Amino acid sequence: MSTAGTENPVILGLSNQNGQVICSAKTAGAPGGGGGGGGGGGGGPQKPQINQMKGTINMGNSVSAPTPNAVIRPRDDWKKSLKLPPKDMRMKTSDVTATKGNEFEDYCLKRELLMGIFEMGWEKPSPIQEESIPIALSGRDILARAKNGTGKSGAYLIPLLERIDLKRDCIQALVIVPTRELALQVSQICIQVSKHMGGVKVMATTGGTNLRDDIMRLDETVHVVIATPGRILDLIKKGVAKVNQVQMIVLDEVSLTCFLHSPQTVPLYPRLSKQRQILLYSATFPLSVQKFMTSHLQKPYEINLMEELTLKGVTQYYAYVTERQKVHCLNTLFSRLQINQSIIFCNSSQRVELLAKKISQLGYSCFYIHAKMRQEHRNRVFHDFRNGLCRNLVCTDLFTRGIDIQAVNVVINFDFPKLGETYLHRIGRSGRFGHLGLAINLITYDDRFNLKGIEEQLGTEIKPIPGIIDKSLYVAEYHSESGEEVKP
Repeated sequence: MSTAGTENPVILGLSNQNGQVICSAKTAGAPGGGGGGGGGGGGGPQKPQINQMKGTINMGNSVSAPTPNAVIRPRDDWKKSLKLPPKDMRMKTSDVTATKGNEFEDYCLKRELLMGIFEMGWEKPSPIQEESIPIALSGRDILARAKNGTGKSGAYLIPLLERIDLKRDCIQALVIVPTRELALQVSQICIQVSKHMGGVKVMATTGGTNLRDDIMRLDETVHVVIATPGRILDLIKKGVAKVNQVQMIVLDEVSLTCFLHSPQTVPLYPRLSKQRQILLYSATFPLSVQKFMTSHLQKPYEINLMEELTLKGVTQYYAYVTERQKVHCLNTLFSRLQINQSIIFCNSSQRVELLAKKISQLGYSCFYIHAKMRQEHRNRVFHDFRNGLCRNLVCTDLFTRGIDIQAVNVVINFDFPKLGETYLHRIGRSGRFGHLGLAINLITYDDRFNLKGIEEQLGTEIKPIPGIIDKSLYVAEYHSESGEEVKP
């Protein structure tokens, strides 16, 4: 088996300020070193396999999509003018391929919106998109459950953008997400998909950024606001964000029980239009969401694609270790696995920083991120890891919801979670959009009951880790489009 280790360890230093390990050696891009980001675990420098995101998101500022470069006449074959990304030839599981055979063009969407959809590389609707897009376009409330990484963001952004009226100078759609990083990600997707629509103004606003900048920006035209709960409530209470003409509200990754039932939220609902449409999307729903449905949703259309909770493309293993053996075990995994990018979860911010330091001492570069870091440093780590500048990321549960980084093929629970919901969202960071992934759990004596409980709760099997892990279980190049193993 080819390894992901470096023959010449890089010289590394840990910065406690920005969560990034500083590489000062020329071998930083070698396998296992992480400086090259994506790529397999073979020899030689690695090229990042994460597509660079076009454009930037300025927190608290809106970004208008660029206008098309060429005018498309009615008789032109408009698809010929599209700048399509390379076709994704990786195998996909039935989580995203078990569709009814619909096309995006079947939904009578604006041509400019279709252009953005295809240029994102979205070829056909996934099952959750097939189920929810036509219902959302009809204006009906939706309560949707679907697995992590199966296209929920597209399921609500496409109908949201279709219904935007550029002639109306007001906030028409509000998307509320649980974390700042997810707000950045959704904003970027929204901007890219709408880039041919000629002036959709998207604003991302989150806590930890300058409130004055948000207030100034809202004096100008904004059509779509993507926000974290605390910041949007603050802007609404101050009368800065006027939501009386909002026609669509999306609650993405509804772990937002605190938002749904907080006393601070109560003043929000009377300010909304009575004709509002509410869409709730998540892989898991707490029971308290039922109370919210009864109070605020009008005969919602319910979608449940969660008969099986875990992703079919994610293979799960556990390694039984003592606490003192965890770092050694992690080092062994780094040397034996063919890691493209990995996310390593710890249960506290302090353990995240300590583990990042240990990993750097072993000769592997890594970033770390947790909620106690300054927002600008979190933004930088998220941006750089997503763009393939590092192979390994150590984090807390800050990164468990919604974050979509296609190059991640290995997730390691350095600390095993106590809740099945947390476990489900953690391992869902790999195997995105039906692709292959590997989840490895380091289990101590104290974790043994949690392991059994989570298996029973999620109806899944976590197997003992074998001596050699078959690369075809988690390495894309060992599979063809048809799912057949490719001979090296």
